[in-house]
Amino acid sequence: MRFARQLATCAALSCASAATMAHEGHGLPGTSHWHATDIWGFAVVAVLTALAVWSSRDK
Repeated sequence: MRFARQLATCAALSCASAATMAHEGHGLPGTSHWHATDIWGFAVVAVLTALAVWSSRDK
């Protein structure tokens, strides 16, 4: 239960800050967009977070 709560908190914080990472459109002021490869950064952070939580759990 503790692991699920930590994972949910981590996911919520990642989603909350995701909009701040989009950059301005190519010459279009005020519009932000994502590239298809941007998801790899989020996937790596999610895997590293899950690994850190898993390795720090009580044994």
